[in-house]
Amino acid sequence: MLRAWPLPALLVWAAAWCAYLALKAWDASPLLALVLPSLGGVGASVLGNSGWRRLMIGAGFPLSLAVSGAASIPAWAWLVPLGLLILVYPLKAWRDAPIFPTPPDALQALAQHAPLSDGARVLDAGCGAGHGLRGLRHAYPQAELHGLEWSWPLRAWSALVCPWARVRQGDMWATDWSGYALVYLFQRPESMPRALAKARAELAAGTWLVSLEFEALGVQAHAHYTTPSGRMVWIYRAPLSKVSNVPNAEPRPGP
Repeated sequence: MLRAWPLPALLVWAAAWCAYLALKAWDASPLLALVLPSLGGVGASVLGNSGWRRLMIGAGFPLSLAVSGAASIPAWAWLVPLGLLILVYPLKAWRDAPIFPTPPDALQALAQHAPLSDGARVLDAGCGAGHGLRGLRHAYPQAELHGLEWSWPLRAWSALVCPWARVRQGDMWATDWSGYALVYLFQRPESMPRALAKARAELAAGTWLVSLEFEALGVQAHAHYTTPSGRMVWIYRAPLSKVSNVPNAEPRPGP
């Protein structure tokens, strides 16, 4: 229920305004009263399930403060909330998928279709705030989990909430995928051709590429299934073969 829109935005905005009024009551400086609630709003923007909703959650408080005229703050200070948003959501990352959280139930059946040996190395490419890593840990409790995230604040948060995973800051497109038994993605349709080309070039035979929601067009899926929340999980096994002529083929049995 917490994610029912616009409840997350309303709760975050209300909390930010309460924090602002409390700071003003404690005679905090105007800049501090702007920055701290704005920082909280940016952190809570992960509650949004799309880029625009996250932007509305993160920018809602400073915009409402500006419109209300309640604060006497220098003009340059309004760049601070924008800078915080760009820090958490770097512009480069918006070409991929800015913080699309993996639903808790999305990967619970993954091991049935893409079995891995104990100690296999698994990469969450673009791990965001750690939602996918938690799902992968549930699916593969004996795997060696790795996370890669371009935004260093999100990388730090993911490492904090997933201490059992090896999380580092970096570019998922510049990182070699060849050392992993499975690479997991939750991207966007526009970035899937690039992911497909990288998987073809770097994934070893018998390893897996897993995409939540978005199909890699032009190749045959080893399997696919619908999650309890209604999303589709697409599973591909290297070497990636061309798509068959049979439309809507049923998932192939595991090896």
